[in-house]
Amino acid sequence: MHGFLARLGVELPDTLITQALTHRSFSYENGGEPHNERLEFLGDSILGQAVTVKLFQDNPDLNEGILAKRRSSLVSSAALAEVARHFKLGQHLRLGRGEELTGGREKDSILADTVEAIIGAVFVGCGPVVANNFVLHLIKPLLADPDRFGAAMDPKTSLQEIAAERGFSAPQYTVTGEGPDHNRIFTAVVSVGGKDRGTGTGTSKKQAEVAAALAAWTLFSRDKNESA
Repeated sequence: MHGFLARLGVELPDTLITQALTHRSFSYENGGEPHNERLEFLGDSILGQAVTVKLFQDNPDLNEGILAKRRSSLVSSAALAEVARHFKLGQHLRLGRGEELTGGREKDSILADTVEAIIGAVFVGCGPVVANNFVLHLIKPLLADPDRFGAAMDPKTSLQEIAAERGFSAPQYTVTGEGPDHNRIFTAVVSVGGKDRGTGTGTSKKQAEVAAALAAWTLFSRDKNESA
């Protein structure tokens, strides 16, 4: 646990970080010990304020509509789940058996909610200034690449749009699955212009396709010269 906190760059009491990592499914199966939904509620508010202020200060020429869109992207489940995976958050979650069996450690919604809970825990344990700086630390990689805002929100649509702009036909997805029904992992490969452009995995076909689309969009956005 201490190594995990070191990666996050914060120090918190064990009881507080444990609560932040405890999903309600674990609580219901283990005598009702405190779970993370109250901390998530708090963290959601802190996240929104920190992101709003950061975008407002750093982008004096953007109107409120664009700022609102960027804020929505930064606090989206897709973006927060990406942050969670960067810090290998999934392996530290405390989940009930049902969520374990259905791939809860890789669900965007659970990962995103837990990131918000950890933000709330940092506020409780360290105060508002540290919590604000913690949020900015978490979202820094996304802020450094603003073109990914829309892609993180809806990778499949973003890929379709960039493919059309380059003169390619619509992306085509091929999905395969392996493993038992209760723990099945899907792999998606997306093809654009007759070439495989991205691969993604997930616990559902949709999740795998979204991951593949984001990988392909990233590839296209880096190579701005490729067109049909």
